[in-house]
Amino acid sequence: MKAQSHDPKVVRSFKPTTYTRLEIDREALHAAQRSPGDGAITPSYGPWREDIVRLLNDALATELVCVLRYKRHHFTAHGLSAPSIAAEFMEHARAEAEHADRLARRIVELGGEPDFAPTHLMERSHAAYDDSLDLRSMLLADLVAERVAVESYRQMIVLVGDKDPTTRRLLEEVLQEEEGHANELADLLYE
Repeated sequence: MKAQSHDPKVVRSFKPTTYTRLEIDREALHAAQRSPGDGAITPSYGPWREDIVRLLNDALATELVCVLRYKRHHFTAHGLSAPSIAAEFMEHARAEAEHADRLARRIVELGGEPDFAPTHLMERSHAAYDDSLDLRSMLLADLVAERVAVESYRQMIVLVGDKDPTTRRLLEEVLQEEEGHANELADLLYE
């Protein structure tokens, strides 16, 4: 390790860091006092609230399509390995239904309306429905759908960023569970 020179003739490059003070925006606090009927939705949500509700409704559609796909696979799985894999399909269907409930709850908290209309589900879902009848194809379809969900949640987290920390945390939690589902399905498919 080379010792630093203390020679006064040596010029050191040093840029002073500019700091901004961490202060609460008083104007935003005053704005939050207006329209108490809006609940937790304060004006600082700005133009992003509607976009976030739209993203959440698309995620809701994806989760609901996943529930339907997993339930179909649960009830139509057959073969020697079918009972244990069918049980896994049902467990995933329950988890996806819980994700859908959490997303719908957040949509309502943001002042939106969760879209459960069956005619809209396939239009908005990121993942596909599947009606395969052989176990390997079912597992592959479910793994692909989980990978699509993982990618869509990753993108939503980036898009939401710091615009809505509560929604971002929800998306991060669901993403973690979706990654677990993908790993479980890959293990079943490629063991």
